Amino acid sequence: MGRINSWKWVPEKCDLPRVDALGFLGLMRGKRIGFVGDSLNENFLVAFLCVLRGADLGAKKWKRKGAWKGGYFPRFNVTVAYHRAVLLAKYEWQPTQSAVSNHNGLKGIYRVDVDIPADNWADITDFYDVLVFNTGHWWGYDKFPKETPLVFYEAGRPIVPPLQMRDGLKAVLENMVPYIQKAFPRKTVKFWRLQSPRHFHGGKWNQNGSCLFNEPLEELQLDLWFDPSNNGVNKEARQLNELIGEVLQGTDIQLLDFTHLSEFRADAHPAIWLGKKDAVAIWGQDCMHWCLPGVPDTWVDILSLLIRQRLETGSGETKFPSSEQDEYSVGSILRHCNSDVSPSI
Repeated sequence: MGRINSWKWVPEKCDLPRVDALGFLGLMRGKRIGFVGDSLNENFLVAFLCVLRGADLGAKKWKRKGAWKGGYFPRFNVTVAYHRAVLLAKYEWQPTQSAVSNHNGLKGIYRVDVDIPADNWADITDFYDVLVFNTGHWWGYDKFPKETPLVFYEAGRPIVPPLQMRDGLKAVLENMVPYIQKAFPRKTVKFWRLQSPRHFHGGKWNQNGSCLFNEPLEELQLDLWFDPSNNGVNKEARQLNELIGEVLQGTDIQLLDFTHLSEFRADAHPAIWLGKKDAVAIWGQDCMHWCLPGVPDTWVDILSLLIRQRLETGSGETKFPSSEQDEYSVGSILRHCNSDVSPSI
């Protein structure tokens, strides 16, 4: 496990500086950054807080406006927080009557209102200056099996015919993205983080999948692990990225595509190392979240640079430090630097 932080993602065609926490908080003085989504955005948030903490030792915990967790940096009057909304849309548990449950094994349903945002982020439309959204890691039958399925509603009524999981996600995205566009001020800088890859080997998280690796994957191994055509246990990231990208086309929400650079790091998950033995026995190894310090620190470096450039230029065009000094949009920066990369010591 000690080798995790001896590796760093290094783009070949441009330089990626580490975030200057003091300079960044100075730039963000009086502003707020929000993360909305599932626990991988929480992982992202914690990495961000750890980096910024060194520039303001008076930082305090912050949990308001429905935030799950966050930090306040009084020296700069900056707030950075996470709002837990694993499906983005509102959902609630509705148990069945016992007679029905005994007859077909159905214990109840999770009602998902595809056109209503989850309560934890419904009241933040005028609060944050920068927002980072995500969803995807809960959209699987391992989370919601047939005994406790998702049932999708729109305008207060069940959608007929009932939607399968992937179509339900599409319906949520097609409602939540326009909601974000309409409800949040145009001046709010909006990002959508694409999927963080899992590295389960030999089975899914609930099928004894493991990730006890000492080194990153090689470039030639990535498609074998993640290309959907190979039907592996980690194929969902690329599949969901395609769907999310389609729905976000034509919006002012910028994609954060950290997927490829993170695919290498099969060695950087908690696995069994950070969990209690009984938790590992019950839930299996954690090959989805990331150790900290670790991979999310690179996400922080990229995001902080993009935020800085957006605020300094006041537009969607961002100049990335490179030998050619070319100018790219936010999306093309990440595509440019995601190409031709390999982990380096």
